[in-house]
Amino acid sequence: MPLGLLRKKKPKSKETSRLVEGEQADAAGSSLPHPTVPTRRLVFHTQLAHGSATGRVEDFSSIKELYAKIAGVFEISPSEILYCTLNTPKVDMGKLLGTQIGLEDFIFAHVKGIKKEVNVYKSEDSLGLTITDNGAGYAFIKRIKDGSVIDSVKTICVGDHIESINGENIVGWRHFDVAKKLKELKKEELFTLKLIEPKKAFEIEPRSKAGKSSTEKIGTGRETLRLRSKGPATVEEVPSEAKTKAIEKIDDLLELYMGIRDIDLATTMFEAGKDKGNPDEFAVALDETLGDFAFPDEFVFDVWGVIGDAKRE
Repeated sequence: MPLGLLRKKKPKSKETSRLVEGEQADAAGSSLPHPTVPTRRLVFHTQLAHGSATGRVEDFSSIKELYAKIAGVFEISPSEILYCTLNTPKVDMGKLLGTQIGLEDFIFAHVKGIKKEVNVYKSEDSLGLTITDNGAGYAFIKRIKDGSVIDSVKTICVGDHIESINGENIVGWRHFDVAKKLKELKKEELFTLKLIEPKKAFEIEPRSKAGKSSTEKIGTGRETLRLRSKGPATVEEVPSEAKTKAIEKIDDLLELYMGIRDIDLATTMFEAGKDKGNPDEFAVALDETLGDFAFPDEFVFDVWGVIGDAKRE
């Protein structure tokens, strides 16, 4: 599989370092008798979601590296970035940046805004929250169920980062650990959440053509850059329709059983099961790769059913 990003020698000036998307740079230092084929440099446009000038980022292989690049462009700390959305500056949970970025996508970074402390009375077993995380240590609220306990507390919003629960700092926790902590809170008792909402502007519109495709499905008909926690990023083809539908169904099951949504985790589960011959082999594969989650047997069985349906399509 071809590498999506190749490191170049340090350019001689800032002007040459900020190539726009689609430009090419010659391979340097070759001793071959014939010149090497030019390699396209992958450059992405970015803004702060609450408003900023447009910057450009390149040469990253993971979410943390991307945040560091964006922070460098806007001269802020990477820890200020809560999460990113693609092609829209709005807090749109359907446009969250995960581990895949379309090669034409515009990146909007949402940074820390107002801090707030909220007391909640847990009158029901279920709070009605769905939790996800940014891949760099911040868990936040992805969905609030209508009519739920949390829905009645209007100061708690989709997109809020959960900083602590009952005074316990949870920065660095994965989303499934946060969801478990919330589920284990005692019924008929008050608990306290410290939250940080993303900084907002009164009105903002994308400042370039690349940022106006907010209604376009990310990656549709295009290659995507897949980021990895270890190893280089790669350019990959967009998944088939059957695979995409299966992964979405697995994500729905994650929310139903675990109280989280994570399209990248759902993708990993699909990949773990697509070549397995029976549910027992699939369960073993999940335990080897994702044992920390302690998935219930019913969940594993339902996921296997989704993968089996996808194989038959």
